Amino acid sequence: MKQIIVVVGLFLCVSFGGVVDLTPDNFDSVIDGSKAAFVEFYAPWCGHCKTLAPEYEVVGEAFAKEKSVVIAKVDADAHRDLGSRFEVHGFPTLKFFPKGSKTPEAYEGGRSADDIISYINGKAGTRAKVQKAPSAVVDLTPANFDAIALDSSKDVLVEFYAPWCGHCKHLAPDYEKVAQAFANEPNVVVAKVDADAHKDLGGRYDVTGFPTLKWFGKNNKADPLAYDGARDVQAFVDYINGKAGTARDAQGRLGNTAGRVESLDAIAAKFASSSSQDALIKEAETAASQLTGANKENAKFYLKVMNLVKSKGKGFLTSEPARLDKMLEGSGVTPAKIDEFTIRKNILAAFTE
Repeated sequence: MKQIIVVVGLFLCVSFGGVVDLTPDNFDSVIDGSKAAFVEFYAPWCGHCKTLAPEYEVVGEAFAKEKSVVIAKVDADAHRDLGSRFEVHGFPTLKFFPKGSKTPEAYEGGRSADDIISYINGKAGTRAKVQKAPSAVVDLTPANFDAIALDSSKDVLVEFYAPWCGHCKHLAPDYEKVAQAFANEPNVVVAKVDADAHKDLGGRYDVTGFPTLKWFGKNNKADPLAYDGARDVQAFVDYINGKAGTARDAQGRLGNTAGRVESLDAIAAKFASSSSQDALIKEAETAASQLTGANKENAKFYLKVMNLVKSKGKGFLTSEPARLDKMLEGSGVTPAKIDEFTIRKNILAAFTE
């Protein structure tokens, strides 16, 4: 975490991630009415304070470049006189000092970074915001929940969470990896909903603890399945693959069965060495005509390979996978192209197995 040294009067204030540490030596020189200030009175041993800490760091970062607002904290267990002076009776206690005043207002809102930032913006007339990295996890609210989670064309895994929940925070980075693994699957959605802020949604689906995970499959929208498996990336990936019929690994790559069509595999297995290739092509065309969706699209490549092997010889079955491997190793390959090349490699393998 970035450490910033802030000079205020003759005092040095150490700021970690934009949050200024206050003590009896510097409190009055920092909270002097020249700026609006938001202060957390905490105790190092306090569990709620520890839960708040990462959110409060985000608040500090959001206001780090805002010259009219100070985000600070004071160890009111070590400095009890400061706690008593501001009527601190429990931890954490959060107070807002308006610009021009040394008399604070009690903050009793939500404990997420978004909640606190929104409050300060409203009070101080600022426009700070949380700097969030792009996420593959879809945020659900009452406004979009039904349109996404209950879409009968999509399989949706939903995490019902609370911003203050330690288990939810622990799950978050792995849940992001799961979402990224399925980011290129158009009919699979990995989503989350703040069921503390949107209690009606939590109540609607019998959410009694956090995090609660539910599978809204294409065929079970009215009665989503509770996810009770392990909460590591691989376990989630295996579960989604099993339920949605996908073939992703934990890095989002397609497995070696993706794109394969069983009825065409049987024809491909005997094609290269057959003396009746024209008959097998016609057989494959008949089988392809009975397919639908992605299988029908993948069947086109089976037929293309057959015609190329017929015209160029079996060497194509060796040279083409090698060419695809080189393309897959390239640095500028898009996720969509990675999927396309992987499916082609898988289909080519059906001709040599």
